[in-house]
Amino acid sequence: MAKVKKQPRPKAITPKGFRDYFGAEVTQRTEMLHAIAGVYHRYGFDALESSAVETVEALGKFLPDVDRPNEGVFAWQETDESGQGDWMALRYDLTAPLARVYAQHRNDLPTPYRRYAMGPVWRNEKPGPGRYRQFYQCDADTVGTASMAADAEICAMLSDTLETVGIPRGDYLVRVNNRKVLNGVLEAMGLEEGAASRDDVLRTIDKFDKVGEEGVHQLLTKGRLDASGAYIDGVGLSEEQAAPVLTFLTSKAADTAGTLENLRAAVGDSKIGAEGIAELEQIGALLAAGGYGPDRIEIDPSVVRGLGYYTGPVFEAELTFEILDEKGRKRQFGSVAGGGRYDGLVKRFTGQEVPAVGVSIGVDRLLAALREKGRLATQPTGPVVVTVMDRDRMADYQAMVTELRNAGIRAEVYLGNPKNFGNQLKYADKRHSPVAVIEGGDEKENGVVQIKDLILGAKIAENATLEEWKERPSQFEVPRTDLVAKVREILESQG
Repeated sequence: MAKVKKQPRPKAITPKGFRDYFGAEVTQRTEMLHAIAGVYHRYGFDALESSAVETVEALGKFLPDVDRPNEGVFAWQETDESGQGDWMALRYDLTAPLARVYAQHRNDLPTPYRRYAMGPVWRNEKPGPGRYRQFYQCDADTVGTASMAADAEICAMLSDTLETVGIPRGDYLVRVNNRKVLNGVLEAMGLEEGAASRDDVLRTIDKFDKVGEEGVHQLLTKGRLDASGAYIDGVGLSEEQAAPVLTFLTSKAADTAGTLENLRAAVGDSKIGAEGIAELEQIGALLAAGGYGPDRIEIDPSVVRGLGYYTGPVFEAELTFEILDEKGRKRQFGSVAGGGRYDGLVKRFTGQEVPAVGVSIGVDRLLAALREKGRLATQPTGPVVVTVMDRDRMADYQAMVTELRNAGIRAEVYLGNPKNFGNQLKYADKRHSPVAVIEGGDEKENGVVQIKDLILGAKIAENATLEEWKERPSQFEVPRTDLVAKVREILESQG
């Protein structure tokens, strides 16, 4: 009889491009989302939680400005008996689902509709350092108004959000541009809508933040060598044709008035370009009236995010402080949020253009920035641990932990083998517990408990002399009735 082949055990590995998040990281993210939601709510936005799965048809073009139709998402087909059925996909952002929700429920929603949404999104892209296939986004959008007050409000709210979560003024800048101004530049160049080279020019401009002014110049004209040594063909524009684009990208002046004047020169007689400049002027005036100066929000024509996707103003929040990369080189942290006006997205469902503007915050990048600045606790705080000295008295220990929890103190009873008390303290140390509660037979008989300040004890053990041990006790004996009060006092002393 043939020997049955043993089924191999599955490998305990995280799928490529994904990662696991443990206690402290999850807590930090939850607290950040709560803080961001507080700002959004204060601005009058309502929460929306839409499905993580949408039909491929509803999602439409995947990943704005990525020329890979039907790629970039995790999709599957739900087939019926005939083998036919809808294609479904995990959402790749929170904006495409909003367009579907608004189109579906618009008769029941107020106009404008102001919503915020938070949650994971999934992208079937090649993973890399710090680039995962699942990550959190935190969006706020206003649908149903063309007023530039909505755009200015989103920028102001983004500024307030960054400061609320711990990025101080001076460490960030919200930069604003307008797609219409670029359209005016292209129009002035003679590249009308539908021109063969127009999309090539847009794609090249979109690389400005990666390759800089000279790189864009080379790509607009004859081409360039990339970092790997490969030659990339240029669009083939003449020097005269490329000049207006470079003027546009580098038109930022010392103040807003100067920048707008440079942009007027760049767009020439273009009507759409003049319209875009007027919108930027409105946004600047509204922000100034609200007290948001150029130290927080500025007009910057070099912002070129998603130019094929947005229809008007675009904005990006950039952290301006320096960090060290993996090779020890200084560099700026970079972008943590972005958005803009997208007046064509809902039209796919309704046939009518519906104005909309929104912003998306990359929560994971923002958390990473706060860690770099030392504004997140690197050491998590665990629960108070009630140790077990007598397994037959588990009810007594459960009563203690219940009292602590009812007083709002995070606590647990040690549930391992209580035979070795040292192992219980090792467990508490591994849990980063601030306090251990001890009640043996003698303490029970005398109506007292021992309360050990584990944080102070660790500090004393590391640094203190014998005399300091005596002056600063880390373990206290208190009446059993004072358990909660003493634990709270120790926790407050630990900050």
